[in-house]
Amino acid sequence: MPGALGIGLLLLWGSACLWLASPAQGDLLIPGQDGPFKETGDPARTQQKRSTADVTVEVYSVTVDCTVTSRFSHTVMTSKALNKANVSQEIFFEVDLPKTAFITNFSMEIDGQVYVGEVKEKEKAKKQYEKAVSSGKTAGLVKVSGRKMEKFSVSVNIAAQSNVTFVLTYEELLQRKQGQYEILTRVKPKQLVQEFQIVANIYEPQGINFVDAHATFLSNDLLPLVEKTVSEKKAHISFSPTLEQQRKCPGCDGSLIDGDFLIKYDVNHDTRLGEIQVVNGYFVHFFAPPGLPRVPTNVVFVIDRSGSMYGTKIQQTREAMLKILQDLKEDDYFALILFDDKIVSWKKTLIKATKENVAEAMSYIRRLSDRGGTNINDAVLKAVEMLLTDKAQNRVPERSIDMIILLTDGMPNEGESNPHRIQENVRSANNGSMSVFSLGFGNDVDYSFLNVLSQQNKGLARRIFTGSDAALQLQDFYEEVSSPLLSEVNVRYPDNAVDFLTTNHFSQLFNGSEIVVAGHLTDNNLDNFLVEVIAQGCEENFQVQGKASALDWGTIYPDEEYIFGDFTERLWAYLTIQQLLEKSKSGSQDEKSNATAKALDMSLQYSFVTPLTSMVVTKPEDEDKPDSTLIANKLTEEERQQAERTGHYSTLSTPSYRFTSAAPTYLVDGDPHFIIELPDRDDALCFNINDQPGTIFNLVKDPKSGVLVNGQIIGDKQIPPDGKINTYFWRFGIIQQRLGVRLEVSTKSILVLQDGKRVRLQWSNTTTLKRDNMDLLLTKDRSLTVTLKDSVKFVVLLHKVWKNHPYHQDYLGFYTLDTHLLSPSVHGLLGQFYHGIEYEVTNVHPGEVPEKPDATMYVKGQELNVTRGWQRDFRRDVKNGENVPCWFIHNNGTGLIDGDASDYIVSGLFKTF
Repeated sequence: MPGALGIGLLLLWGSACLWLASPAQGDLLIPGQDGPFKETGDPARTQQKRSTADVTVEVYSVTVDCTVTSRFSHTVMTSKALNKANVSQEIFFEVDLPKTAFITNFSMEIDGQVYVGEVKEKEKAKKQYEKAVSSGKTAGLVKVSGRKMEKFSVSVNIAAQSNVTFVLTYEELLQRKQGQYEILTRVKPKQLVQEFQIVANIYEPQGINFVDAHATFLSNDLLPLVEKTVSEKKAHISFSPTLEQQRKCPGCDGSLIDGDFLIKYDVNHDTRLGEIQVVNGYFVHFFAPPGLPRVPTNVVFVIDRSGSMYGTKIQQTREAMLKILQDLKEDDYFALILFDDKIVSWKKTLIKATKENVAEAMSYIRRLSDRGGTNINDAVLKAVEMLLTDKAQNRVPERSIDMIILLTDGMPNEGESNPHRIQENVRSANNGSMSVFSLGFGNDVDYSFLNVLSQQNKGLARRIFTGSDAALQLQDFYEEVSSPLLSEVNVRYPDNAVDFLTTNHFSQLFNGSEIVVAGHLTDNNLDNFLVEVIAQGCEENFQVQGKASALDWGTIYPDEEYIFGDFTERLWAYLTIQQLLEKSKSGSQDEKSNATAKALDMSLQYSFVTPLTSMVVTKPEDEDKPDSTLIANKLTEEERQQAERTGHYSTLSTPSYRFTSAAPTYLVDGDPHFIIELPDRDDALCFNINDQPGTIFNLVKDPKSGVLVNGQIIGDKQIPPDGKINTYFWRFGIIQQRLGVRLEVSTKSILVLQDGKRVRLQWSNTTTLKRDNMDLLLTKDRSLTVTLKDSVKFVVLLHKVWKNHPYHQDYLGFYTLDTHLLSPSVHGLLGQFYHGIEYEVTNVHPGEVPEKPDATMYVKGQELNVTRGWQRDFRRDVKNGENVPCWFIHNNGTGLIDGDASDYIVSGLFKTF
């Protein structure tokens, strides 16, 4: 792909994207000689405009088609592109989809040939995946992408003047929360698309109560383009801006479409029995009876105040608890237990949530501070004991619901520290009397432990992300569970009429939620299909009976060709698999094994990509190349958490600052300046490394793949008038140990050593050097592209200054391509960022210079003061570069890089220490 430049073309649902692999991907770029903040405008406001004259891939169609039938969502995302270049090019396709969804199909059509994915057992697919990686082929991956989404990614090599069509399909059961269902589309085209359309059709036989459609990017001009048609039982929403309507400004190439497109709706809940639908022998029962009074709660808040809660976490916990206490109803009873290595109860018993008691509790919470270790076991057991005692001694109402809300950010390390014994202790003490809700704060918490702890005690676990909105996350969770309507809900059907029933006993029904049960009719005879729901209510027991009747879909939707006639069966399968996956995490070993086996069988039968299966697509190549194998896996919550711990993705975005880039890019040069461009975040980080001329830094070190890159800096010719000596990279040493390749690239020449042979190339020539394991492309006085077989690619830029310049000297820029081919253990001043970096920027406020606001950055457990500034991207304009806004980390990148800058100094150009 010589000469191609990278383009970022985000396309579909959940910031789907398509881009061309090229020397611009994963590059290490050079800003100018004018320092980190040479600006031509306000970096906090300016949008970058980049030329599209050299774009050689045309994405001409992007469509998202979502059909929701009785809460079951079926989404098809289609993207079409044309390789307009005269050479083949690798195109990447990325889509963000909800983490609760199961991929059901993926296909590629290349010049009329269709390649369709096959769902296989994950272990069996693993060998194909490993073969794909070892052969240098890019395997498709699913990675974490924020809190609610995960990123599906594949790549394929497309011949010159060829078309490719990507189609991805997924399904999910929408969950009702706080009185509504939600469909989220994250839209980031980042280029103008000839045909761009989002369409959602919602079919709800219960009747539609309301539908709202909103997008974060909707201006007054775009708002009328959201078309919404709502009838009694159907809603149609569409958004299809023309190419001109997508433009950010007249004549420019930037797109206005950048943000979340959100559809919220609810259905009518008119009957106490709920709604039952039967299609092709499978039924689904939705239960959310109207008009029920709230049941009072007895809640014990168990709050971690150990040392790891220091700083922002304890502050956000205080903030959330103050709001939660204000939201307590006066007929509720509550208690506070704080724990570190010691257990402290605010009161000896639960007390009524009167205004006076709440005010006293708020005063107590305001003094909450961190200290000590983490004794989860004794803290939760204390809460259980308090609730059991108060219930036995009639200190709380008889008809009330007992719950414990545990908030912790760490592993148990005081008292009983074995997670399994803690789980057993709590389950034994509780004996099904109350619900335990666990909130895991941050990345260090053992979420798997908390999840099982809650499952075993009629509750659920939830992760709280350490962002600026953590307090709001805590409040939202409490709002979900603070208004129970029923407890011990049993949904009964005749034993001789149904089989394969999903869970039909529920500990609680909360206001704004919904119970869903599905199953199979043994003889499809509805005459005997009687339904009964029994539960405990606020003042008396709840009991309702009724007879199910089948809906005539042809009568309800006479003008629709019903495309999803088996939706009840697939809904049943989806729900069954989800429940089996939960059961596989707790219980005896036999119970866990049986649940896992059943979930695997059903995943394969219904072609769902679950944590037990993988989607495999094999695209035959020509006779000189092995087949391309693309793999899509499903992440567990534990795998998502591990990705966050290792910094492989960013949890939050900073939407106030946007720029356009094709792929993560790593820049260094000038004084020397480093930039980490992160297109997934629409953001960039930058820092300087200052040292004495002659110092050699390690930039990339990957022992597993054998890749090593070191760079040496050189100083100005003489001291400038301002007294500051600038330094630049002027020499790079590149090693690929396994291939026996060694390169020394300087501003004077390029020396190639391989298999005992030495070749010297001069910057004054344009030439190509092809070897078995390496290709070199030298463009006169401009760039050197190094392609290592089945491995990473590098591009080195030559920056020539005026020969008689009194101070400055020629210098080099270094670009890294295909960073995904390096192992997770890659490190170095640049290498440590190749797999992403987790951070959050908050509290943006005016800095010393009005055009350069300051902010607070949370990264790697530290709180840094950062400044908005500029660096230069020289990919398209080697002479002048293009300004890129970024967050500047002061003091040699302290807090952002691992360790200290001096830790990366090495003794020689080809040395590792």
